[in-house]
This record gives sequence, structure tokens and C-alpha cells, in this order.
Amino acid sequence: MLRSITTTVKHRLAGNRGQTMTEYALILAAIAIVAIVAYTTLGTTIVSLVNKVISCL
Repeated sequence: MLRSITTTVKHRLAGNRGQTMTEYALILAAIAIVAIVAYTTLGTTIVSLVNKVISCL
């Protein structure tokens, strides 16, 4: 009886690891997409702002 409960718990815990890795991968992909979109839309603005700061120094 105890052995079957232990086996069931092990299988359930092992199954959650795959889901967690998939969730982390999806979150990482979403962050990467947001960063790329922000860089492409604000890229020239950021470069000009940095150049202004450098010229003031």
C-alpha cells in the first residue's frame, strides 16, 4: 500500500518538471519578443540620446 502511494507521488512530481520547463521557455520567448520589438521601435531614439549624453561629457 505504501509503495503504491510512493510510486504515485513520484510520477506526479516527475510530470510537473516538464510543464515547468515549458512554462519557463514560453515566458523567456515572450520576454525576448518584447525586447526585440522595443529595440526596433526605440533603437534610433536611444542611440541619439546616448550620443547627446556623450557629446555633453
